[in-house]
Amino acid sequence: MGRPGKNRRARGETSGWAARPGSITLSPVLTSVDETSERLSAAGYLPSREIATAVFLADRLEKPILVEGPAGVGKTELANAFAAAGGRALVRLQCYEGLDDAKALYEWEYAKQLLYTQLLAGRIGETVRTATTLAEAADAIAAEGNVFFSERFLLPRPVLRAITSEAPALLLVDEIDKADPELEAFLLEVLSDWTVTVPEIGTIRARHVPRVVLTSNASRDLSDALKRRCLHLFIDFPSRERELAIVRARVPDAAEALARSVVGAVAKLRTLDLKKPPSISETLDWVRALAVLNAERLDPALLDDTLGLVLKYEADVARARERRRGSYANRRTDAPDGREHFGRDNHQVAQESRRSDRQGRASV
Repeated sequence: MGRPGKNRRARGETSGWAARPGSITLSPVLTSVDETSERLSAAGYLPSREIATAVFLADRLEKPILVEGPAGVGKTELANAFAAAGGRALVRLQCYEGLDDAKALYEWEYAKQLLYTQLLAGRIGETVRTATTLAEAADAIAAEGNVFFSERFLLPRPVLRAITSEAPALLLVDEIDKADPELEAFLLEVLSDWTVTVPEIGTIRARHVPRVVLTSNASRDLSDALKRRCLHLFIDFPSRERELAIVRARVPDAAEALARSVVGAVAKLRTLDLKKPPSISETLDWVRALAVLNAERLDPALLDDTLGLVLKYEADVARARERRRGSYANRRTDAPDGREHFGRDNHQVAQESRRSDRQGRASV
């Protein structure tokens, strides 16, 4: 089946989706950083002041936001909360190696085109009946327009769905570092003027300016051009206080002592040289599992039985158990937050060393 879109594009025709220049709707809804923080919290995401500020600015400045950080710190969850806070539909583009702009933008429904060709075979025959040559038959079909390359047969993919959405949308480009660099160039073109071109149809302009969140686990460096186009936000593992607040919000039935001991143990695990440190989602899974076991606190036996819930590599499990065994000789049995399980980390050792030096100088 031919693709006759070049003639139509040359005539400057556009899709019925296309909006006239200047008709894009600009609709920021977040009015302050405090309101942004409240809306994100209401959507189930507990933001730091830095995160709330970045989201507010992304909304008001109509700029994409690039969120980087380790896996499992809540980057995708932030996009979900951003969409909910702004009353926007979430459209997700999951990136992977080999993803190209065609798969991110649109596809033609070839099976549907073939079916319509078969159903309309009689009418096509009538159209070309008077033709005496193949050239005349082709001209007769071309005169009917791009019947089989119209919006009827266009299957929008995430980028086009976000642009043509009737309601304001948020486009989540998840794990963009897994995609090839060529996809970044395509996204830069789209993000610059919120238009896309389908050769067979024409230029399609956004009805509403979508909000865009791009996430990256930093498995490769992204281009400077893409970073310049975006606001940047780095989300690291949370502090103990913030992670404890997340646990309380997500697992409200867990005992307070259990939540504190798990958060403390996870914080200690992250100081070890692990292949994959436990994420926030694994902290929540651990607390939920221990609550199912009716645990009031994380004790050594439970830790041994459930360590695989938070450490996904056997080498990491072995390293943690070795550290735990070495810590028991000098453990603090009165510590309520799980710190006794893995001993002192390097930061604590350095603090104690500095404290000892100060005491020595004071005595002199």
